[in-house]
Amino acid sequence: MSQVSARALNEAIGWQLCLDSGEASDQQRHEFQRWLAAHPDHARVWQQLGGIDQQLGAAASPLARRALLQSGGVRRRALRRLGGTTLGLLLAGGILLGLLAQHRTLGDYLSDQHTAAGEQRELLLPDRSAVRLNSRSALDIDFNDHERRLFLRSGEILVQTAPGDGRPFLVETAQGRLRALGTRFLVRRDGDATELVVLQSAVAARPAHAPQERVIQAGQRVRMDTEHLGDNQPAPVGVDAWARGMLVADNLRLADLLDSLGEYRSGYLGLDDSLADLRISGSFPLHDSDLALEALSLSLPVRIEHVGPWWTRVVPATP
Repeated sequence: MSQVSARALNEAIGWQLCLDSGEASDQQRHEFQRWLAAHPDHARVWQQLGGIDQQLGAAASPLARRALLQSGGVRRRALRRLGGTTLGLLLAGGILLGLLAQHRTLGDYLSDQHTAAGEQRELLLPDRSAVRLNSRSALDIDFNDHERRLFLRSGEILVQTAPGDGRPFLVETAQGRLRALGTRFLVRRDGDATELVVLQSAVAARPAHAPQERVIQAGQRVRMDTEHLGDNQPAPVGVDAWARGMLVADNLRLADLLDSLGEYRSGYLGLDDSLADLRISGSFPLHDSDLALEALSLSLPVRIEHVGPWWTRVVPATP
């Protein structure tokens, strides 16, 4: 089916929520029919969303959809407030059936630098340090006479500090502060934790509510919450391969692999529960996640189901 504009898809999502709410007035139904006939894209996107609806029959009844929408906090009045920004917050397949695929805070969009799903960005900072933002990341930059400070709101960054600048180089998150000691390192926000992987030299890490910092050496990984630093662990193989457009899996759970690939896709990416603990090793292209998914069937007993560009699921291979 032909792809349609983001605006048409956004409007279709709003109409789906309105009509399935059980509260649509006759006037709203009349306006919907006028919208449907106003442009060929409107009919195409409505048909596409209907196809997703049919594939997920367990939630296909209006009552089930209404309950899911209410549990997700989505209301028609919220749609009116959000207007054209809804698509950036809620993805099509997830909205229709209560499957929330992505939610980003307003702060992410107001940050100094942010990336969309599947996008990476290379930054050269005023001191000549280099920072690469991974997919779905948000970063604030604050350089002054006393310090060089980055605040990672979400996602992941790869930092290569430049030599010759005496100001402290700090990366902060909601969980604490990382102080570079002339180094190359990764910082990733993971729910209520921050993960640090030191690739060269060392980084001093201090949780937000802890009095002392601890130096993490090259080749080590550590998780930090607001109170504690976890034990040092060996850095995973190929942990920075995403900066070269690849995902390296070393005996990785299939569920975890799909979580990583999902960061580079828009829409719903699901997995049959029976396959979650399958293990896989290999290298997968991040900028063509469809190709990466198709490669799974070469080494695992799985197949890939697609419904349009917005709904994908990995299921057991047909016997």
